[in-house]
Amino acid sequence: MQIQDALGALEALVEPGRAEGMAKYHKQSRPVLGIANPALNDITKSWRQNLTVDQRVTLASDLWQTNIFEARIAAAKVLTQARLRPDEEAWQLIASWVPEFDSWAIADHACMAGQKRLVADPSRLDMVETWTISEHMWTRRAALVITLPWTKQNFPKPAELEARDRVLEWAAGYVTDHTWFIQKAIGWWLRDLSKHDPERVTAFLERHSSEMKPFAVKEASRNMR
Repeated sequence: MQIQDALGALEALVEPGRAEGMAKYHKQSRPVLGIANPALNDITKSWRQNLTVDQRVTLASDLWQTNIFEARIAAAKVLTQARLRPDEEAWQLIASWVPEFDSWAIADHACMAGQKRLVADPSRLDMVETWTISEHMWTRRAALVITLPWTKQNFPKPAELEARDRVLEWAAGYVTDHTWFIQKAIGWWLRDLSKHDPERVTAFLERHSSEMKPFAVKEASRNMR
């Protein structure tokens, strides 16, 4: 599929009058077409079903390079799939986007695609760890968002527990960074973990809650009794 065809398909989904509100809500300076997320889900599902992995990686790269808000989200959705083989080019492409993150919606969709690739190959956590010392706030935040799968296991294997503790160490290194999005990400990671491993969350908060923003502590504790 050529990028012109993909953009034409996206433009056919535009809802008149929607773009202005979306641009304001997402604080976008880049072009916003005005496409609802369910419509993006449907069209990218069709692309995933009809394109090879190589074609999808190429399309995702081309969509991202347009710098259109919905096209960047569509780029991530094209690559959001658990079974994707081979997947090294997809992973490298997703990782290359991270330094360009500048809004939560695009970042979170890209991180959802990245989560699948990390679960497929946890050794990629080594790369993610390098993000934790970046000067770019969105890159540091991505290290927590992209590792959310490790909050969800009810019966984690030893390697999964090791990864969980590794990310908690990263979060501990973030607690004095009071940037709203960083604190929100810490609270988000701990909140999701508390559903499956409240003991680790309790221990984390006992050590670090005094350094966290109150709203992040509240978020982390939301599901705890």
